[in-house]
Amino acid sequence: MASVKLTNVKKIYDKKVVAVHDFNLEIKDKEFVVFVGPSGCGKSTTLRMIAGLEDISEGTIEIDGEVVNDLQPKDRNIAMVFQNYALYPHMTVYDNIAFSLRLQKLPEDVIYNKVTNAAEILGITDYLMRKPRALSGGQRQRVAIGRAMVRDSKVFLMDEPLSNLDAKLRNQMRAEIILLRQKLDTTFVYVTHDQTEAMTLGDRIVIMKDGYIMQVGTPTQVFEMPENLFVAEFIGAPKMNIMRTNLRRNMNGNYCVTPFGSEIEVTGFKNEELKALNARDGEIILGVRPEHITLTENGGPNTIPVTLEVNEMMGSELHLHVYTEDGTRIIVRVPTVDLDPEKRCSLVSGKKLNITFTGKVMHFFDPKTERNILVKED
Repeated sequence: MASVKLTNVKKIYDKKVVAVHDFNLEIKDKEFVVFVGPSGCGKSTTLRMIAGLEDISEGTIEIDGEVVNDLQPKDRNIAMVFQNYALYPHMTVYDNIAFSLRLQKLPEDVIYNKVTNAAEILGITDYLMRKPRALSGGQRQRVAIGRAMVRDSKVFLMDEPLSNLDAKLRNQMRAEIILLRQKLDTTFVYVTHDQTEAMTLGDRIVIMKDGYIMQVGTPTQVFEMPENLFVAEFIGAPKMNIMRTNLRRNMNGNYCVTPFGSEIEVTGFKNEELKALNARDGEIILGVRPEHITLTENGGPNTIPVTLEVNEMMGSELHLHVYTEDGTRIIVRVPTVDLDPEKRCSLVSGKKLNITFTGKVMHFFDPKTERNILVKED
């Protein structure tokens, strides 16, 4: 077992600056959990408290059922990979990976087997006699991971390990970390500010803001049912479109929204849930993801007239930045395969368009609390 449990954990600097507020989380054995959020949200501080590199101001941390608040990092049976690799520049790759094993005074043949096995898994066997300065960023990161791997630790901690790599290498290393996780079969706690990494790597995601947990859930849960406006806008690229509008029942007894003079009926299970809540008519914050908005040739009561401002060609799709008559900005994702070349070329700045979306893709947030009105509070 290698579970990690944080109970009412708080971190206070200088007796007044609270970096982490009342953090409660249980990470299961062999689970891959990702802490994600903007810079300064407390995710790295929380990871460092698990590692023992930061003192805990309040609360308890347990690893494998043992309270580790007062244990030194070396006694917590964890391995950590840092953002800046933290390799010894004067040592070879082999010696960097073997360093912690030699501190344990293991026999040299055992060290050799562990280092070469890790190097083979990570594809760095040919670099074992090189110094770090002779390696690329991706190769250095593999060495840092290899150094953590050989320790056979209960918990693997990773603090933004891919942030120093270019986009192509990040994509490659994400896939390698997924394969590594399958081979190591241990508990991972991973910190990133990149929501794409969080969505692709994590069994569960912990989304943080200003030291608070905003939501914990699977990638599917946080994407399809964000608990609040912050999560809704943070998860997804481009971010969710937000509009202030009104929610009301129409003549058919179904709910509808009325953004920018249109009337779009809520359909499917969301309409049924609104009925079950007996949601009141009134102002609402409406959220719709860019990929759920479509262009339509003709106007009508269920469409919104907009003007195209910027057309971003992203390869397989276009990101159309449009604005409504009152100046509200909206982003529309359009697969290029859905547009013939002539239509694609006509999408120039200033072009008048009509957009619409179906009632089953809407998200509804309380304008005062910013909570998703369809998510029950704990």
